[in-house]
Parts: sequence; C-alpha cells; structure tokens
Amino acid sequence: MHVPLRFSSVTFAWPGQAPLFRDLSLQLPPGWTGIVGANGSGKSTFLALACGLEPGGGTILRPRSVALCTQQVDAPPGAWRPDAEDHGILGVERDWFERWTTLSHGERKRAQVAWALAARPELLALDEPTNHVDAETRLRLVERLRRFRGIGLLVSHDRELLDTLCTRCLVLEPPIAVLRHGNWTEAGAQVRREQAEEQQQAQAARREVRRLQDEVHRRRAWTATRERARSRHGLDRHDADGRARANAARLTDGSSGAQLRQLDGRVRQARERASHLAIRKDYQGTVHFAEEPAHRDRLVRLAAGPIGIAPGIVLDIPEIEVGPRDRIAVVGPNGAGKSTLVRALRQHLEVPALVMPQEIPAEEGLATLERARGLGGARLGHLLQIVARLGSDPERLLASAAPSPGEVRKLLLALAMEERVGLLILDEPTNHLDLPSILRLEEALAGYAAALVLVSHDRPFLEALCRTTWRLSLETSGRRVLAVYPGMEA
Repeated sequence: MHVPLRFSSVTFAWPGQAPLFRDLSLQLPPGWTGIVGANGSGKSTFLALACGLEPGGGTILRPRSVALCTQQVDAPPGAWRPDAEDHGILGVERDWFERWTTLSHGERKRAQVAWALAARPELLALDEPTNHVDAETRLRLVERLRRFRGIGLLVSHDRELLDTLCTRCLVLEPPIAVLRHGNWTEAGAQVRREQAEEQQQAQAARREVRRLQDEVHRRRAWTATRERARSRHGLDRHDADGRARANAARLTDGSSGAQLRQLDGRVRQARERASHLAIRKDYQGTVHFAEEPAHRDRLVRLAAGPIGIAPGIVLDIPEIEVGPRDRIAVVGPNGAGKSTLVRALRQHLEVPALVMPQEIPAEEGLATLERARGLGGARLGHLLQIVARLGSDPERLLASAAPSPGEVRKLLLALAMEERVGLLILDEPTNHLDLPSILRLEEALAGYAAALVLVSHDRPFLEALCRTTWRLSLETSGRRVLAVYPGMEA
C-alpha cells in the first residue's frame, strides 16, 4: 500500500527572503505530477521539501523511501549497483561512477537518474532529467519513466516530457501553489484562461473606480454651485425671488452632503476590490542585445589536430574559426566532446566574449549575483529590466541568498547584453530555464547582430538561430570527429 505525499499547512522561506509557500495543503497519490513555474518560484525547493527538507511551519507526510535527482551533477550520486537493469537501459557503464570527472554532463545525468531508479523508491523527484541528454537517451528515459508506479515529481522545461508523463500539475506563483488536473498543455491553458478573466475583472474594477471618481467630482461641482446660490450675501432685501432660491438650496444641502459621503465610501470600496484582485506579474517587452559585429575577420581560431577529452579519448578537428557574423550550431551525442570543444574555443578567444558552460557551480552563481549588485544606479536598473523580460522577478533575485541555476543564466545573459560583447558561446543555454524564458531567449538571440555559437540538443531552438553546423560523432571508443556542414540539414 502506497503512503501518499501529504503537505499540511506548510510554510517555507529561505533566510532573509519572502515566503515561497504559505499555508500549502495538498495530497499527491502515485503517478506523475509536474511542478511548473518561473525560475525562482520554488520548484527545486518543493522537491527538497518532499524528500526531507523540513518546513518552517506545518507538517509533511512522506513515503518511506524517496530519491531525489537534483539539477546539478557535480558529484556522483553513490556507488554502482551491479544488479540494476536501469543502468543498462540508460547505457550506463560500470566504470562511470569511478571516473565521474571525465564524463560529459549528459553521461552524468544518465547515471544519476539510473542510480535513483535502481533504488526502487516509493517517491521519485526529478529536477530537469532531460538536461544535457541526447535524443536517443531521452527516448530511453521517457520509456523507463512511464513504467514507474510510485509517486513521481517532475520539474522540467521539456514540454513534451511533461505532457507525456504528467496527469496533474502543481503551478507555483509564490507564495501560492495551485494543483491543477491534466498535463502541462491542459493546465497551462487553464491558467491562461484564468489570467485573462482576472485581467478583465481588474480592468472592470479600474473602470468602476474612475466612474465613481467622476461622479464625485460632478457632485462636488454641483454642490459648490448650490452653495453659491444659497448665499444671500449681496442680495437686495426686496429681492424675494433670490431669497426663495437661496432657501431652496439650503433645504437640499443635507441630502447632497449625505450623497457625497455615500459616494466617497463607494469609491473606497471599489479601490479595495481593484487592489485585491490577483494580478500576476507578467514582464512584457522585447529583449535586445545592443551589439554590432566585431570589426575584424576572425574572433577565434582552432588549428587542425586532436584535442584531449579524457585519458585515451581524443577529438579530431579540422581547422575551424568563428567570424563576426557566424551563427554556429554544435551538435552530437553525449560524450562526443562538445563541452571540451567549448573549453578549447575559450582558450583561443581573440575578442571579449561571454562563454557560458553547461553547469555553473553555486559559488560562481553567487559571485555573478554579487557582481550584478555591485553595478548600482542606472546600470543595475537596466540589468534587472533585462532579467525581468527574461521572465524572473528582479526584486526576488536581488534579495536571493542562493539564485537558482536558471536565474544565474539570465544574469549572465543580462550582463552580456549590458556589456555589449561581440561573441556568445553558450553550452546548453536552455537548460534550467522555464518555458516562457526559453521563448524570450530565442527571440533575443534572433535579434543578436554579432557572432553566436550554440551547443544544444534542442533542434527547434538551433534551427531558429543558426546557419552552420559543427557535428561531432563517435567514430571509435577512443576517437571523436568534428565535421562542418552548411545549415542544419546534417
């Protein structure tokens, strides 16, 4: 008999920050639940609470055995389990756990998920399980996760994965969390309908406030006119008609004053209704990189020859270079040497560039946040505006003691825009980003006028942005090869 996951009046906030959850109560049965929301909304924190992190208030009933796969893959999850069939399904080799530092991030992610599945947990929490993995591995992973019969919690920017696995979604908008039935597409459509209804209600409330204010102004003007009419100062004592009009105005003064007081009360009530409507923050606006191509023919060049990936493994490349207007897609299976190639490019840069690795250690994320805080004034304001337009709450991020991986990526991109670099080399830039942020990033990069090198398994993302392909392939156990193709046909 499965023990459910039950949150009862749970409240949680990281030190010095606004609450992520307040009075959260829900129960999750077996099956997959998608955990969705913007970067920084508490998705990873919810998984941590489900798997053992103690809340600030309330109680959590958990199944007896839980397994958590975090976004980060810096350290191996544990020792090899020799009898685990999931290692074979996901292509994990026996020595991977011993030579963890030589693995690609895609290989580490495969090993991490296989290790968690092999524990046969009652509750399995996966944070971005398709980050870094190639297309073949993703298919194997989806098929295996469909067979999981426990309580599954899934954080992912992979829309197809959420739609395939999930029958319900927990939508996070701190400090509120709402459980909705259906997969990501169905839950998202419901959220958009409700947002549209709330916008209409808010607009109607604001119109009512304006109408009542106009009525108050009209009544006050009318009362002032009556007040002047009421005054008998300057009237001829023989002007009986004038005195009669003034006396009539005095008789109506009491009722008009009462009406004004009543209207003032209605204005206050209308303002309260408008202010209490839950208008979600939706940071609108286009994101622009304000950079022109560099005034030189070559930004980086690598000579033909082998590049070491790991002991006994090399990547053979022809002579390659990046020009000021090149837009290059770097593709290939896990372990082919894509991240090794990025590191080699970084070592041979001839111009200032932003080189974003697949994974950014927590200490570097904090250093990036401190760098942003140190800008101050108009530069900081511009930076936070870019972060907002990429889909994160700038105030929450600025106050954060531990920015999420997605927020760090947005900060780095915003700094690159602010500093006007002429070359972007981005290794899996959509990893850790929420779905709306991916679309906004794609829009921003489409308008980037300078050079771009993108490493990604997201083919639609690459097709929208790149004109040349560097394809890496696994030739033998110790040799990888890079070939150059025009366009994305290869």
